[in-house]
Amino acid sequence: MSSDGVSSAPGGLRLVPPRGAGDPAWRALRAQLWPEESPEEHLRGMADALARRHYVRLALTADGAAAGFVEASQRVDYVNGTSSSPVAFLEGLYVAPGSRGQGLARALVESVRLWAEREGCRELASDCLADNSSAHAVHRALGFEETERVVYFRRTVRAPP
Repeated sequence: MSSDGVSSAPGGLRLVPPRGAGDPAWRALRAQLWPEESPEEHLRGMADALARRHYVRLALTADGAAAGFVEASQRVDYVNGTSSSPVAFLEGLYVAPGSRGQGLARALVESVRLWAEREGCRELASDCLADNSSAHAVHRALGFEETERVVYFRRTVRAPP
């Protein structure tokens, strides 16, 4: 990786940091991964990720088109299935459909692993929904092992006014 945070990926792609919290390529990719979020929520999430010094890389083609992205953080609270702290945590990983199957997800996650190692983390963790079997398969293919399954519950304490 160069001093400006740029590295190479399969197919001549470059992994680059976003161009600020309003980077349109980053926002477009996030909207593909998390379509339930509004544009405003994405912008707030992007600003928060950069303010908290999360690791973010976009995969760009030779002509500058965005092909994927990864976001990772350091978590110091307990992370299910881990035994150390801080833990590097894969917050989001997305590869555009036309770029899948070429090793891009692997390159993005490897860039996170290298960052985590530089940051002194001993473990890299992630999560996904219990019924997302394709994400489970991707995680296993990238070297992750399933540690546990959790079902979250909630109960309203007081109805809003």
